[in-house]
Amino acid sequence: MCTGRCAKCVGGTLIPLIVFGILANILLFFPGGKVIDNNEHLSEEVWYFGGILGSGFLMIFPVLVFLGLKNNDCCGCCGNESCGKRFAMFSSTIFAVIGFLGAGYSFIISAISINKGPKCLMENSTWGYPFHSGDYLNVEALWSKCQEPKNVVPWNLTLFSILLIIAVFQMLLCTIQVVNGFLGTLCGDCCGGDGPV
Repeated sequence: MCTGRCAKCVGGTLIPLIVFGILANILLFFPGGKVIDNNEHLSEEVWYFGGILGSGFLMIFPVLVFLGLKNNDCCGCCGNESCGKRFAMFSSTIFAVIGFLGAGYSFIISAISINKGPKCLMENSTWGYPFHSGDYLNVEALWSKCQEPKNVVPWNLTLFSILLIIAVFQMLLCTIQVVNGFLGTLCGDCCGGDGPV
């Protein structure tokens, strides 16, 4: 497979992941599927926008670059058309690293939130984090420590787990594009010549 087509495939695969990441993060603003009356009762990690910023907007730029490589008719440099295509593949590597960092940000935020657990109304009628070091993950009986919002524990756990999985796939795809970009930089588009992208 030529490096330009591979980049287009990576870019196309990232699009639904971006959409799902943004949607998952938006849903986190409605704990238990309900609108809350005080935004201070939301988990702190929701406000870090891991899915919207990291897996979303920071991933849009790499996708646009990856998809644009297929149609790259760069004029080249010093009269050599393949030089321009190689530079375009090299620039895709830089954008793949940006995408990897965005997905890494989403991964870290999601992992921290899963370990910490959701913010909720506890048995002592105060809002806080009743769980410690992920202890609630293995013992579902501990979920009753959260009285409000209803079903906030499975809601946050599911959505942050989705964000975590999305981030892993995005980091994997960006890593593939880094390798693909270096191959395109070194070998040209099809590693047997510099045919059409």
